[in-house]
Amino acid sequence: MQIKIIKLGTLDFSMFLTVAMGLVSVTALAVDPVNKTSAGAALKGYDPVAYFTEGKPVKGLSEFQHEWMGAKWYFLSAANRDLFIANPEKYAPRYGGYCAYAVSKGHTADISPSAWKIVDGKLYLNNGWVAEKLWKRNIPENIDKADRNWPKILSH
Repeated sequence: MQIKIIKLGTLDFSMFLTVAMGLVSVTALAVDPVNKTSAGAALKGYDPVAYFTEGKPVKGLSEFQHEWMGAKWYFLSAANRDLFIANPEKYAPRYGGYCAYAVSKGHTADISPSAWKIVDGKLYLNNGWVAEKLWKRNIPENIDKADRNWPKILSH
């Protein structure tokens, strides 16, 4: 079998194939159950309780930190931290804080803390305004799909 090198501008096909194969192997790695920054912060350092109490994303403070599920969760106040500690499943975002729309499509994506919605008392985050708009087209169906996909994503 002979592989022909096809020029794609300054990037040749063999380089493209190497990069593509690397991406495939990265996606085959196990997904961390909590989306976190390289410093280990969940929700990019935003307070999960504030979405419920303030009705908006609010950056947490390092003095009000709690470790849960292998991630550092930051809070605006000791009261918010204590609410979270008492019932983390109530306040933690669905799908480990990954983009809800991406999970509905069978994969993960990072989030924007400002692309969010509380549905039936649960916090959902999305990658940005485009993903949020697509997710909002049919929230019940997207939640149902994401609920079915999330265990499969975690098991890969």
